[in-house]
Amino acid sequence: MSERIIIRGGRIIDPANGVDVVGNVVIEDGRVVSAGGSATGAGREIDARGLIVAPGFVDLHAHLRDPGLEYKEDIESGTRAAARGGFTTVCAMPNTEPPMDNRSIVEYVLREAAARASVRVLPIGAVSKGRAGKELAELGDLAAAGCVGFSDDGAPVAETTLMRRALEYASIFGLPVIDHCEDKSLAQDAVMHEGWVSTRLGLRAAPAAAEIAAVARDVALAEAAGAHVHIAHVSTRGAIDEIRRARARGVRVTAEVTPHHLTLTDEVVAFGCAGGDELLYDTNAKVNPPLRSQDDVDACVEALADGTVDCIATDHAPHAVIEKLCEFDEAAFGISGLETAFGLCMRLVHQNKISLETLIERMTIGPVRALGLDRQVPGIGTLAPGAPADIVLLDPAAEWVVEPERFASKGKNTPLAGVTLKGRVVATIAAGRIVHDETGVAVA
Repeated sequence: MSERIIIRGGRIIDPANGVDVVGNVVIEDGRVVSAGGSATGAGREIDARGLIVAPGFVDLHAHLRDPGLEYKEDIESGTRAAARGGFTTVCAMPNTEPPMDNRSIVEYVLREAAARASVRVLPIGAVSKGRAGKELAELGDLAAAGCVGFSDDGAPVAETTLMRRALEYASIFGLPVIDHCEDKSLAQDAVMHEGWVSTRLGLRAAPAAAEIAAVARDVALAEAAGAHVHIAHVSTRGAIDEIRRARARGVRVTAEVTPHHLTLTDEVVAFGCAGGDELLYDTNAKVNPPLRSQDDVDACVEALADGTVDCIATDHAPHAVIEKLCEFDEAAFGISGLETAFGLCMRLVHQNKISLETLIERMTIGPVRALGLDRQVPGIGTLAPGAPADIVLLDPAAEWVVEPERFASKGKNTPLAGVTLKGRVVATIAAGRIVHDETGVAVA
């Protein structure tokens, strides 16, 4: 049985219920008892004066690498990183070894999560057997085992008929197909975004059209099937325009965007986050989809603000040091993003591009609604009475320096090393347990 906790005096922001008040949150037996009212009786006291108290963040797109790639990350280290980032739920992508394409692997992940995870883990099953794009996986079995959606992750479902069948079958179980939208024939051997930066660096590049064409196809298939497609890590203005038009005519399409696609451009590959004239070829900025142009970044921010893009997802992609400490062409794609997500996204708030309330919505109830996660976990993403006591305490004005060597994640791969961010996760409570406490605020 969890202890009784009283969080006193914080600014409570619960977008799902339209709550924005200064008050108290009471937790008992791993559930929210009340949020915003008075708090009497005994219990562990947390002084939240001057802090934001919000539902725990929900990440729809994280790579925990377990089973098979534990040298990069495992369920224990990945969920500790999630807790440090304020995330109380992470959806685990299926690009493990072996892939999460059958019930036994899903059951392994859930069993390991129950034993070792700091936060809730929800599995995403593969669309195709072996993620090879040739034959549908047993989607019914995966759904019954607890998967909240289906994706071949970094291996786009290239065969159109297979994608159509996947959407049709997934809709039987009320689950989305999550697609990494990339036309591989247009992006063959590409290592960054096509533009003036790639020309200057002499690197093979992928045009924005590679994403746009794939999104247009998926939208057309979802519309024909009456099914739900979720666009992973959208990154281009053209793709966002496709999504906006589709939503306007009632297509069931949702989308996510990453912190790095909201705040960083392809210039970081050349010059790093600090800028300058020296060409760095920063492998820590190599990600798929690639960092794009400033115009694409602006479009992503606009779409997040107006709701065309439903939520923020980290695409947390941890790698061993050796996989980034090499030539740019040979380096692995991905950024270790769980622990920097909130601070990086707070740039948008401090720049008055979105409100703090909107940011919290897009990291809490936004992702829940995008995939319908409240069907599996009622109350998730809210502070409603009876909801799981998943709570984050935030200091939006606190400055801190990114030190990858201090990450809980095994993946130290981030282009943000040495960068000062403004906005800090102070403490995280998952299912009524304090799983992260940065400054001792939660110490009785």
